[in-house]
Amino acid sequence: MSTLDSPDASLKKDADLRKELDATVRARTDLGADYDSALVDSFLEKVEQRIDDAVDRRVRRHLAEQRMETARGARRPKTADSWPERFGFAIVSLVLAIPLTAVGGGIAGTAGTLATWAGIVGVNFAQAVRTNPELLTGRRRTSSED
Repeated sequence: MSTLDSPDASLKKDADLRKELDATVRARTDLGADYDSALVDSFLEKVEQRIDDAVDRRVRRHLAEQRMETARGARRPKTADSWPERFGFAIVSLVLAIPLTAVGGGIAGTAGTLATWAGIVGVNFAQAVRTNPELLTGRRRTSSED
C-alpha cells in the first residue's frame, strides 16, 4: 500500500485544506515576507487540527472495535452447531465406520471391532461436547443466555 492509498491520503486530497494552502500562499504574496511565520503558523494549526480529528476518529473506531470484540467474547458463538453440519458429521462418521470396522475386525477380531467403535463413539462425543459444552456440566442454556 503506498502512502497515497493510506487513510491519511484524504488529508493530502482534502479540498478545504488545499484552499487554505492557496489562500495562505496568496496572503504571503500580498503581505510580504514579514508575515511568513504568522501565516505558516496559522496554516500549520489548521493542518494539526485535521490530523487531530483523524486520530480521534481512529481511536474511537478502535475502541468501538475492542468493545465489540469483548462483547462477542462474552457470548461464545456456536461453531458447527447447525443441524446440517451435525447431520453431515454423523453421516461421514458412519460411512467411515464401515471400512474402519472391517480393518479393525480383520486385524484384531472382536477386540479390534470394539476398539474401532469406541474410537468412533469417542470422536462423535468429542464433537458433541465441543459444540455443546453444557453436555458435560448438565446445565441447560436458557434463551436469555443467548
